[in-house]
Amino acid sequence: MRDPAVEIRDAEEAEIGRLARLWYDSWQDGHARIVPVELPKLRTVVGLAERLAAMLPSVRVVDLSGEPAGLCAIKGDELYLLYVSAKARGSGVAAALLADAEARLSQGGVDVAWLACAIGNDRAARFYEKCGWRRVGTEVKQLETPNGNFPLEVWRYEKRLR
Repeated sequence: MRDPAVEIRDAEEAEIGRLARLWYDSWQDGHARIVPVELPKLRTVVGLAERLAAMLPSVRVVDLSGEPAGLCAIKGDELYLLYVSAKARGSGVAAALLADAEARLSQGGVDVAWLACAIGNDRAARFYEKCGWRRVGTEVKQLETPNGNFPLEVWRYEKRLR
């Protein structure tokens, strides 16, 4: 796929269902085989939609051909989520969303941003490293689920923004 003219915009309440579906499909594709077997069962479209609604002001989106192709959110000094549809991989959407998130974090006064990447998600790890993020170790992250927090050991990446 050739690089499109990527336009990033704020997410809208009316599209939460479609964005939750994108997040769900992308998460399952990238994580279901590498995380503990019980975790994918706790990831539901409804649960992700509820989380998106709660963080809507921090969510940014890219559309391709009238459909959501990627979404990203920040939380404090963290790149909290970044997901791109399978059809949009290699299109420049992920890089554009990442650059947008980095700019928002920097404008918010963050010197060193961080993100969590599931151990074994090598495709995402290569992407982050290509974009200047550095793996600094592992840590246990408490993932939000409908049944409460789920502890998962992840790779921690950091990037100096300022």
